[in-house]
Amino acid sequence: LLRAGLPVEVPGQTVNRLCGSGMQALLSCFHAIQAGEGDVFIAGGVESMSRSPFVMLKPEVGYARGHPKTADTVLGWRFPNPAFAPEWTIGLGETAEVIAEEFGVSREAQDAFAAESQQRAERAMDAGVFVDELVPVSVPQRKGDPILVDTDEHPRADTTAEALARLRPVFRENGSVTAGNSSGINDGAAALLIVSAERGKELNLEPMARIAGGAVAGVEPHRMGIGPVPATRKALARHGWLIDDIDIVELNEAFAAQSIPCINELGLDPERVNVNGGAIALGHPVGCSGARIVVTLVHQMKRQEASRGMASMCIGVGQGITSLLEIA
Repeated sequence: LLRAGLPVEVPGQTVNRLCGSGMQALLSCFHAIQAGEGDVFIAGGVESMSRSPFVMLKPEVGYARGHPKTADTVLGWRFPNPAFAPEWTIGLGETAEVIAEEFGVSREAQDAFAAESQQRAERAMDAGVFVDELVPVSVPQRKGDPILVDTDEHPRADTTAEALARLRPVFRENGSVTAGNSSGINDGAAALLIVSAERGKELNLEPMARIAGGAVAGVEPHRMGIGPVPATRKALARHGWLIDDIDIVELNEAFAAQSIPCINELGLDPERVNVNGGAIALGHPVGCSGARIVVTLVHQMKRQEASRGMASMCIGVGQGITSLLEIA
């Protein structure tokens, strides 16, 4: 906020719900407006996974001997509580293997899903679909003119399931989760302007969509990838919607291994999910993604003249979060 040019009187808050942080920021602003605590908010998220620091615990005794244990925070703080059940402390990639095994998701299905995500993203980028939702960033150089970054760097054009099949599993020796059928390590930021209906009219703003509501649900930490299912069911029940009422869905593709069961368990039409590709192609900068998929959802709803949309994602350590949006 201090670098954004806003008055110093404007307060800010950092939200931490790991992968769901950006979406939680959106819902928190929605709740604040409902509670009468404000009428204009900026909600969003940012993540620089390439610059995530290493951290280490302080020694429990003075002048401790040996090498201190460090952890890479690229996927969050990795100092599990020793009181947790062992299966709760496994890494996020291993949780994807758990879901693949539980729901019988084959390596072939994961690679086909990942290839489709890449191909959809490639078609969307070629058609200029993302132009309206991207903010070009000028990057100064030590020598010469600045570089204008106006295109996502993570998508891999011409990706095929056959090429993905040649990659080795990352998290289990005989597993099925690879770098190719998982989301990447990315930097990114996204933001949305959330305004009450009354204030929007006063400012002559034309709303792109209305937030109908949302929900968060918990699951076992080692099954975190299935979190969107109970979160979505809770959100739909809370607001009286049916899954068939949803015209278009943005489901964050943390892993193909968990995206496929979420689509199947919710009875979603795959042709309505991530029509312009998902996180496997576009990337998953953790704190940003919840806001990013809502931005993408709203723009696609406008293009398709859709009435109702849904954005949902799993959250590391065992949660799911869902937002419901509509256009009058």
